[in-house]
Amino acid sequence: MTERPLRADARRNRERVLAAAQEAFAAEGISVPLDEIARRAGVGAGTVYRHFPTKEALFAAAIVDRVDRMTGRAREGLAGADPGAAFFAFLRQMDSGGGVKRDLADALGPQGAHTYEGPTRELQAAIGELLSRAQRAGAVRPDIGIDDLLSILKGFFIAVHMDGMDSARRERTFAVILDGLRI
Repeated sequence: MTERPLRADARRNRERVLAAAQEAFAAEGISVPLDEIARRAGVGAGTVYRHFPTKEALFAAAIVDRVDRMTGRAREGLAGADPGAAFFAFLRQMDSGGGVKRDLADALGPQGAHTYEGPTRELQAAIGELLSRAQRAGAVRPDIGIDDLLSILKGFFIAVHMDGMDSARRERTFAVILDGLRI
């Protein structure tokens, strides 16, 4: 049986719920209540449950969407003429927008290894390619592997969330991380 396409209003509601969920999960992780997501999206709780029967299903959809978009950005960077600039620009994009990426840290944690395996692997492969190109170009230290880089980024996202860093401290901390990756 094939699924019928969503009506235009249902599709808009789903997109609003997904956008509100991404914002809420990025700030608070999976602990945010579904009623709060519904409120942020401007819809009733029933609308959320129609599209996403559980909070875990909504979280998975939000993470997969974010990871897919990041994978696309990483792949775009592979076309850049300057591998080092593309690598560091991508890392800046991961930290851009001022939102705490608690959801990404959650997704790459123990449960993420199984739940988001396909999208996470694709993202890791694209980032790994960016990293390798930047290393071959002499822009990034050669002793850093993809697992090292992901651990560093995950730690940064968690620290920002746990410490409630202001934007100046966050920027300084991220600058130290980027400087530590350079040759």
